[in-house]
Amino acid sequence: MLLQANLGRSNSAHVVVLGNEKGGSGKSTAALHIAVALLKAGQRVATVDLDCRQKSFTRYIDNRRAWARRTGIDLELPDHRCLEIGSSMQIGENEMSEFGQFSAAISAFEQAYDFIVIDTPGSDSYLMRLAHSMADTLVTPLNDSFLDFDVLGTVDPTSYTVTGESHYASMVREARKHRRNVDGASMDWIVVRNRLSMLGSRNKQLIADGLDQLSFRLGFRPVDGFAERVVYREFFPRGLTALDELDEATLGTRPSLAHLTARDEVTNLLRVLKLPLDERGRRRAANRAEWFSQIDVPLDTHGLIA
Repeated sequence: MLLQANLGRSNSAHVVVLGNEKGGSGKSTAALHIAVALLKAGQRVATVDLDCRQKSFTRYIDNRRAWARRTGIDLELPDHRCLEIGSSMQIGENEMSEFGQFSAAISAFEQAYDFIVIDTPGSDSYLMRLAHSMADTLVTPLNDSFLDFDVLGTVDPTSYTVTGESHYASMVREARKHRRNVDGASMDWIVVRNRLSMLGSRNKQLIADGLDQLSFRLGFRPVDGFAERVVYREFFPRGLTALDELDEATLGTRPSLAHLTARDEVTNLLRVLKLPLDERGRRRAANRAEWFSQIDVPLDTHGLIA
């Protein structure tokens, strides 16, 4: 299979997959923040939306493109592909159509970009499983509740100790095994706790304890993600992220302390993801920053006149 054959090439793009079988966990929000962070670091980034029905990631990027045009502000945008849902009455034909689109996107992106960020649907499908088996880095956002915890593991109702692993965790285990069989590579799996309460609670500690237990069992890294903040929901209609300029021209409203706090949260999350930034990309980002810093500086003509 084409996608399997391309997994082991050392010069292929690093694949970041956002995955969770439960919707509403913040996959699309995390996906765009990761993509924008990589772009700001000078990396060449392509993105793929596998959620053919919801298309939240695609709409987020479309909103960003429209806001950039409206404000005249240079907002970083990835090269994006969204799969179109099959329209045939035959399930097999629809799956072949979607697979063909995915294969074409990966073939076009894998050698030309440093990173491919893939957002997956909140349901189990052959395409979702294929994307997981391609992941170099798997990011699983998880709302901080036992309702969402259930996609990873089961707990004893009295002691809240972990008693087993659930369907999504089993699927990731199989995807990791498949990846090792193809090219011997290992997947870095990070479970990100989202919608964290800003106040301490017994539930918050129980979730943390459960994730710690599961992390040893399943081999993932549990990290804190985004707190429950209105600003993340307000970013979506304008396609903005906490990493963009926090000024009134960019935001369309006056910045607040919540914007700054959100930026700190996102920066901390990106730091613990430990994505492998290409050094050439770092230099591109530095050169771009230097160019922008000199835009409004008058040209020094002393040397020319002399």
